[in-house]
Amino acid sequence: MGRVDDILEVLDTMYPSAECELNHTNALELLIAVMLSAQATDRSVNKLTQSLFEKYQTIDDYINVPLETLENDIKKIGLYKNKAKNLQKTVLAIKENHQGQVPASQAELEALPGVGRKTANVVLSVWFDVPRIAVDTHVERVAKRLKLAYNNDNTLKVEEKLMRKLPKNRWSKTHHQLIFFGRYHCTARKPNCDKCPLRDTWCRYPNI
Repeated sequence: MGRVDDILEVLDTMYPSAECELNHTNALELLIAVMLSAQATDRSVNKLTQSLFEKYQTIDDYINVPLETLENDIKKIGLYKNKAKNLQKTVLAIKENHQGQVPASQAELEALPGVGRKTANVVLSVWFDVPRIAVDTHVERVAKRLKLAYNNDNTLKVEEKLMRKLPKNRWSKTHHQLIFFGRYHCTARKPNCDKCPLRDTWCRYPNI
């Protein structure tokens, strides 16, 4: 078997049920959770949104609240001032330009304030079931360590290479598995190399 087949087999064994760990019940909640997760852990976002989603249940709830109040409600998350501003602008754009529904296209999602390619990819993959690979810090690190991308590749280049090398019907599933692998096994500091089935075959980490 080749590199990709080996990696997919290991991921399927280690994380067969990997999925998005951000709590949400609809597309708007998912979009907001992903926006809040920038430079924050999913655990901290879930802790915050437990009360946030009880208070803000509609687009108008986010639009009508004073910005300072929204800032205060999310201030436990990093970059909360900028995130609060973008959240209000985004929900307003959804109401005015998309009939109050989170858009289901890449271009329309990325046109929303504060929504970049990674966020759009997550929403498309998780909520709309569109094959996508969202490259976060875990996916990028693992892809480079497992020689699926070069160390000097930027985020977009990593995404493009993963899309070329992985079967399209595996993109979304493998995206979550790579996150789990990077979050819980192949960590940035002190990765579990001694217990890794890929260490002696496809990993370049010891030589980085």
